[in-house]
Amino acid sequence: MSRLTNLRDFQQDLTRRIQGAASGETAQQTRLGVQAGARFWLIHLEEAAEVLAVGEIQRVPLTRPWFRGLANIRGNLLSVVDFGHFLGGENTPASLEARLVMVNERFHVSAALLVTRMLGLRSIPQLEPLSGAGDAPWIERQFRDTDGRVWNELSMGELVYHPDFMQVGL
Repeated sequence: MSRLTNLRDFQQDLTRRIQGAASGETAQQTRLGVQAGARFWLIHLEEAAEVLAVGEIQRVPLTRPWFRGLANIRGNLLSVVDFGHFLGGENTPASLEARLVMVNERFHVSAALLVTRMLGLRSIPQLEPLSGAGDAPWIERQFRDTDGRVWNELSMGELVYHPDFMQVGL
């Protein structure tokens, strides 16, 4: 029971920190770091509504393999996209580290990205900018951290309005 309580406390604390950072001056320099498959992503704080533990997801027949289905989050149905699988990787395994990153309602889509794990808040000034464009239209910029990992800065608007993302049916 204490593990569940600690997980719940962690999620609530992370949500408060994201909301606090998104409303402050540091929002311009801070991103939410996530891992989707083998890739590392930076999400603008104001583009993510909430981060949740993965609950029950109902499969939807005749949809693409990366479309995990629908989740009922506090009475609202959200489309769940396995972000790593959408990017061409394997299915995100069910684990205690997997999370749903809810897309901010300002995009007018009821969706969440299933990611492999959360990596906390990242400071842009601590990352080295890389030249050149990413391999997808939803990559704004790329960075390298001190461990040599490449981070892709996600443009949530470019992603959720892209025809490939919007077309979940077979």
